[in-house]
Amino acid sequence: MNTGGLGPSGGGNAPGDVRNGGVDPDSGRASDVVVSSRVRLARNLAGFRFPNRAPASERTAVVVKLKPIVLGARLSAQTEWVDLTSTTPMHRMSLVEERLISRHHAMGKAGEPMHGRAVAIGLPDRRLSIMINEEDHLRLQAIRPGFDLSGVVEEIEHADDAIEQKADYAFSPRFGYLSACPTNVGTGVRLSVMLHLPALKITRELEKVKRAADDLGLTVRGSYGEGTEATGDFYQISNQTTIGKSEAVLLREMESEIIPSVIAYERTARERLIKGGRRGMEDQAWRAVGLLLHARLLSTEEATKMLSRIRLGIALGLIPGLRLPLIQQLLIASQPAHIQMAIGQELTQEQRREARAALLRSKLGEAFATKRPPSRLIRPGSAEAKPEPPVGPSNRPVKRPPEPGQPGPGNGDNR
Repeated sequence: MNTGGLGPSGGGNAPGDVRNGGVDPDSGRASDVVVSSRVRLARNLAGFRFPNRAPASERTAVVVKLKPIVLGARLSAQTEWVDLTSTTPMHRMSLVEERLISRHHAMGKAGEPMHGRAVAIGLPDRRLSIMINEEDHLRLQAIRPGFDLSGVVEEIEHADDAIEQKADYAFSPRFGYLSACPTNVGTGVRLSVMLHLPALKITRELEKVKRAADDLGLTVRGSYGEGTEATGDFYQISNQTTIGKSEAVLLREMESEIIPSVIAYERTARERLIKGGRRGMEDQAWRAVGLLLHARLLSTEEATKMLSRIRLGIALGLIPGLRLPLIQQLLIASQPAHIQMAIGQELTQEQRREARAALLRSKLGEAFATKRPPSRLIRPGSAEAKPEPPVGPSNRPVKRPPEPGQPGPGNGDNR
């Protein structure tokens, strides 16, 4: 398959090689670039109108029908059932921040009733979630760290099969699984990978990736999907349509061709940045560490950007002592709803900025307490200080003879 220019332009791993670069085994395969892999299925019940067309009584009937089916399927060691109608807006937004439910499911649309919405969450790992009465009657999704689309596909197919044994899905022999959204008709599957692409952004090659992805029928979105910005250089890449291609074909294209090419492209860009200015990359990473260790007020955007720089520093081996799972935890824990849930009350924006800064100071301080490398002076020009920028006419030091009466090298009083 032609990947439309997504392949690397020299250097890095081959497009199909994503084994290297996983800097932390707990973060999954290719975790230096891939944050997580997700698969989502859209399903509807036969005999019921789509949620956006159904009256309140019918939406409630769907919840009543599906709750015992989902809980009885025993899809995880334990399952938490959350009635979004009765929970708080803060709790709902915390589920959005964990990517367990969509923003639409948490807030609804203007004029739409909030009742008849729920989510089932698999415990203890919180990787599986099933939204009830979002855009469709059922939105099943599974998430795993790193690059593991096959693993999440297997997990979601198991959940889908277990529910389908008890539920009558709306299915057309001609079109496949029916959905409220035309782009989800067919297989109803949406494969997506969350990628950290700071080097492509710095080298201004990200637009090339976006155009190539669009040519391949993929979409590139921000961290929380449709309509969100890519703060911290985190991007989702997913298939746009589900009709006309089987799950196997979609999986093969994403897992074996497209995403490995993007991974290799990002790694190549990182190599160029390191070769062009390692000291500058170290400086950016450690400045981010210093800011988070000492800041007293932090916005969500600033915290995310600094954690992104630290994540890149860890992936490049520039920050010993920190691990990627901690950074991922902090990216979620520093979000507005999580900050307020941890405090146990609603906070003003200023209070959230203060609490966020305190959280990051504490967690990073704990991580560095025993692992931070000892501070020491490095002599300029020594091997440890290299690589330095090449000396040219504009920055070559000028050697001057000592002034009369002044001590020269080796004969002065060096006190």
